Amino acid sequence: MSVKFEEMEHNLVKITVEIPAEEVRKAETQVYLRERHKISMPGFRKGKVPQMLIERTYGKAFFLEDAVNDLLPEAYEKAVDEVEKEQGIKIASYPEIDYEQVEQDKPVIFTATCAKKPEVKLGEYKGLEVDSEPVEVTDEDVENELKKEQEKNASFAPIEDRPVKDGDMIVLDYTGRVDGEEFEGGKASDYPLTIGSHSFIPGFEEQLVGFVIGEEKDVTVTFPENYHAKELAGKEAVFTCTVKSIKEKQMPELDDEFASDFTDFDTLEEFKEDLKKKLLAQKEDAALRKKEDALLEKAVENAEMDIPDLMVTSEARMSTREFAQRLESQGLTMQQYLGYLGMTEEQMVENQKEASRKGIMSRLVLEAIVKAENIEATEEEVDAELTKMGEQYNLILERMKTVLSEDQINEVRENLKTQKALKFLVDNAK
Repeated sequence: MSVKFEEMEHNLVKITVEIPAEEVRKAETQVYLRERHKISMPGFRKGKVPQMLIERTYGKAFFLEDAVNDLLPEAYEKAVDEVEKEQGIKIASYPEIDYEQVEQDKPVIFTATCAKKPEVKLGEYKGLEVDSEPVEVTDEDVENELKKEQEKNASFAPIEDRPVKDGDMIVLDYTGRVDGEEFEGGKASDYPLTIGSHSFIPGFEEQLVGFVIGEEKDVTVTFPENYHAKELAGKEAVFTCTVKSIKEKQMPELDDEFASDFTDFDTLEEFKEDLKKKLLAQKEDAALRKKEDALLEKAVENAEMDIPDLMVTSEARMSTREFAQRLESQGLTMQQYLGYLGMTEEQMVENQKEASRKGIMSRLVLEAIVKAENIEATEEEVDAELTKMGEQYNLILERMKTVLSEDQINEVRENLKTQKALKFLVDNAK
């Protein structure tokens, strides 16, 4: 396999790869061996048709496309490794592949256009100044947290002698109709609903206020224009509803008994003091994050770098894929999510580009500061981070070091360096 390298403008490179004809032929034979069980011809048992006869019958290049698809990933990876070592660069995007020659009994030639990691010329990054607000915790902040704790520990008592009111938890049956016809997903039995939760179609919960147990009444609502089910968007629907039970939320009193029953403290005052300390720590952390972001933004503005669009697009696509994986872990497909938004995946990638560009520039500036200031991460710091990671999976440090690859551990080390670079910006700010 031969590899040629060409520098282009705006930190783009072109890698030309030639795969010898004999390697391509071997790959075609591998495709034949993998797929022959699917092929049958008169006079031969299924899976026993010779490769040459298949190619003579269906064309000499019958297995060529699949062979090239098999060869491409490894060939590209080897080419990138060679270029990075010989040229001292880092490829920083997915490739745009163009085939220059794909013909039977000839070498396959393709080009891969990629972005290389840009050089960064740092501007002013020490002694930066940003506005910062004083951090304080008010009595109102503490009271709001107390109310959350009160809500969290509320109980629900069955009610039979009054109608539904705001805040009640009810169980109901409903049947929805549009233009007099029932629609998919518009019917349920024993459906739990908290009035005021705004978890149903706008206007639905409010109209249930005043219902009494066993009463059947109609509720009329209009589906939002952006409703995920396009056939229902903007349409008026009538739901026939029957409330089957009502439970009233009962809030515990905020007193010493509350503290001893629901917290680790004996008195309400002790609990409030603890809440105040935690709120202060949260606000200080938020203020620090805000200061870090502002300082990094200034450092990026002062730096010079040429970010290729291909690098931005690759980053945006990667972020979109990671988001899709998170959705799947929650039982939702990307297609469903995009359907709710009325958006295509390409539009989502496009919307992600600006955030991706900012993320790339921030990361490159921090890496440049690491280099300029000779920032290192000690083995003790790396071990501490690996230990913290291992706690999530109940793995001790020694086990983590065997589970993670050398590249993954190096990534942990590099992340620690960039965190230190961010701290350096803060420590050296005015």
